[in-house]
Order: sequence, then structure tokens, then C-alpha cells
Amino acid sequence: MSAVVDTAGPATIDLRLVGLRKEFTSQDDPNTVVVAVDDVDLELPKGRLVTLLGPSGCGKTTLLRMIAGFEEPTRGDIYFGARRMNQVAPNARDATMVFQSYAIFPHLNVYDNIAFGLRLKGLSRVDIKARVDRVVDQVGLVGMTQRPPSQLSGGQQQRVALARCLVMEPRMLLFDEPLSNLDAKLREQMRIEIRELQQRLGITSVYVTHDQVEAMSISDVVVVMDRGRVAQVGSPVEVYARPVDRFVADFIGKANFIEAVAVDARTIEVAGARLEVPNGVPHPAGTEVTAVIRPEALTIERGAQLVAPLRGVVERASFLGQLAEIAVRAPGDARWLVDVPNAAEVGMPEVGETVGLVPSARSLHVLPR
Repeated sequence: MSAVVDTAGPATIDLRLVGLRKEFTSQDDPNTVVVAVDDVDLELPKGRLVTLLGPSGCGKTTLLRMIAGFEEPTRGDIYFGARRMNQVAPNARDATMVFQSYAIFPHLNVYDNIAFGLRLKGLSRVDIKARVDRVVDQVGLVGMTQRPPSQLSGGQQQRVALARCLVMEPRMLLFDEPLSNLDAKLREQMRIEIRELQQRLGITSVYVTHDQVEAMSISDVVVVMDRGRVAQVGSPVEVYARPVDRFVADFIGKANFIEAVAVDARTIEVAGARLEVPNGVPHPAGTEVTAVIRPEALTIERGAQLVAPLRGVVERASFLGQLAEIAVRAPGDARWLVDVPNAAEVGMPEVGETVGLVPSARSLHVLPR
């Protein structure tokens, strides 16, 4: 699948992948070849943050490691700008990686960890201090440079790992699930900090994660991967609201999949009710299709006189604080999931109650069956 991940007009292409493929020999059977990355074409403009998102084993980390130079492609080419990088060593690629495990040296203090790469490059002590001081301020480590890693929290250690990459002033930043070892609250804080820092510095970045919320919140562009291939490329809004297939729709957040029939170019029929599809129905009348609607795009109607186009019986009502999750059984044994915001104020429907379901006029999306 070929994709130019450009959402803001013409820009200099910083990273280009052409027909990139990686094969491994199976550990169970030396005669079996396992394809980890399958003919990926991708272009990333300068200054953008693109997330490689997908389940375990989809090839996202292998793809990142090929970009970094830690894995050699079986076939295809990697370009940084106009320069082909296939035979270039990792330390000569002008790209630095922030690892999941932090990979900071336990016997060096914060300052020496950050300065390590600069000393290997032979920079003067004055230049090293100027760079380290600048990046320490950027990542919020002022006053901690003499501490050993053992005296740092997980978030502070991750800042050291990030600072050690930034101090090299790389062309490209690579992130391999950098927040997976942090607790939920710290993850949220760190992803905001990483995104703000990336935008402020304008560094082209490739970020690997399996966390959909993380990908949605920090990315200019999301690349959804499935079994080594690129399933969809687009902005967070595009891949969430207009998934290209059931895999993407199911992997990105929660979704209701509704068996329907195309009536005309803009209408589908579901359980006897006709619903308008704002983006159109790209299938001939009479075609069986699958409609996708997110739980937050459904509204529950309650009362004695229901006028909603769809109806069902509440099977489960779970209060989750900021919202309630309601499961409704509709005609034809279909089940719908509905998110009700501010349920503490508007009230919870009762299990067994018949309710109406009103889909948002702009949120239906049709996939081929």
C-alpha cells in the first residue's frame, strides 16, 4: 500500500520507504519463511509525527528497526531525503531511538548519560555543556543532572532517555513504545510532553505503539498495520471516523457493526428502519453491507412514546463515572453498545427497559460486507 502522509500541503519528504519487506526464518521450522513486513510504501514529510499502530506481531517494531538500521530489509529501499540508507550503519543515520527500556547507564549520573554520545563524537567540553544545559531545560530535568538513575522516577528516567536523543540534534526521532513501562497517569503526562516537545522543535518523528489512545492523541498521521501490511494511513480523525475495513474499525476504539442493505446512494435499511449515510453508500441498491457507528454517536431515547428509528431492550447498564456503557439487544438478535455521557445527571436506563436508539446524522460509515 502506497501512502504519502501529508495533511498540510506540500512539504519536504524526510523519510521514504519503497517496497520495504522483511522476512525471517521460522524458529520452529528452518524451511519456513515468516514475513514480518510486507511491501510497505510510505512517505513522511519533514516535521510530522507519524505513529505506527497495530496489535502485537503486526510488523510495526520491525519496520521501525529497519528505519533505524538495526534490521536489514529483505527487499526494498529506505531514503532519508534523497539519500538511500540501506547500507548505512545505525550510528551514521542521523536518527536516534528512544527505547521502551530507557537504556540509560546505571553507573552514570544524568549529565553524563546525556553527554555520552557527544563525547563519542569528540565535541569540546564547552560545546557539550551548552548542548546538555539546553536539552535539560527542554525536558524538565533542571537541578537533577548530578543524580544517579537509581534516584529518578520512571518518568524522569524516560526524560533522560529522550534528552540523550535530543542532544545529538538528530534529523529524525524514533520511539519504540517508550511509555509502556509507566503507570496510566504518568503515561498521559509524558505523551503530552513528548508531543509538545516534538511540535516545538519540529523534529520528524516515528512512534510505535499498540495503544490507540496514545496514537490518537499525539499523531499528525496514524499508520494502522495488520499482518505486516499497511491497512490504512490518515489523520487520527480519518482512521477513527472513516475506517477502510472492519479490522481498522474494530482495532481503533469501540464500534457497532450493523448488518444492513443498501437502498440507494445515500440510504441503508437496518431492522426495517431507513437511515441516511452522510458519506454515501458506494454499493448498488440491494447490496448487503456493514454499517459502522461508534457508541458515542448513538443516543438513547426513553419514555412511553418512542419515536426513534431503532429500538431495543437494555441488556446491561454499567456506570463508569464520566459515562455509562449501555448494551442494547435490537431486533434480529443484534447488539448495540451505547456510551451515555454524564449518566449521573441524566439517569441510567434499567435492564429490561425498551429504549429507542438515535444514530448521529453524520456518524454512519458503510463498509463492504
